[in-house]
Amino acid sequence: MTDEHPVEGAGYENQNLETERIVAEAPATGDARVDDAVAGLSRLNGRPAEEHVAILEQIHGQLRDILDDLDPSGPEQH
Repeated sequence: MTDEHPVEGAGYENQNLETERIVAEAPATGDARVDDAVAGLSRLNGRPAEEHVAILEQIHGQLRDILDDLDPSGPEQH
């Protein structure tokens, strides 16, 4: 396999430990809503990869809602 698609179980079992630690220690942003959304990333820990997309989409949605609230012109229409 290539580096882009590593072999499953080839020594990558603990590859996200440092990332998980960083998320848990993320500094406060000054906006409780953002801090709560970022804290939601800790739900990835120990979950199967198949569940990550749903969690990330939920957090992304929360952050987009916060940005929409900050934009005086309202949400952008796509």
